[in-house]
Amino acid sequence: MGQISNYHRFYASFNRLPCGGDREDMKESLVSSYTNGRTTSLREMSEAEYNAMCAALEHKVTPNARAVYIQERKRRRSSALHQLQLYGVDTTDWNKVNAFCEQPRIAGKPFRDLDCEELEALTRKMRAIIRKRDNQQ
Repeated sequence: MGQISNYHRFYASFNRLPCGGDREDMKESLVSSYTNGRTTSLREMSEAEYNAMCAALEHKVTPNARAVYIQERKRRRSSALHQLQLYGVDTTDWNKVNAFCEQPRIAGKPFRDLDCEELEALTRKMRAIIRKRDNQQ
């Protein structure tokens, strides 16, 4: 146990799965099913259990699921860009968008590297910043 130090393989497939509810619950349920209820933590999985789960997830992620993920990411990117535009960032200049997002207190990485969950967090953060700015004026 505890031999796996990088969970990229799991998250690469897991993040492409459509999810109607809480992603954390979905992850715990998956881990539990591949460990026969022994644990819900990725860290406590054996390497064999982890590899079996990842292989099954990679098999489940079909081109259709990929298309759904891309569509969802596009929708979230649009929402985030709209909030950046409302704040005053020139969204026609990718260098300015990336420079703004790379600030540690905003997203800490370029806009193009943000996944769905990070885009959602950025959108919420920008709404809060705009609301606070508008309340001070």
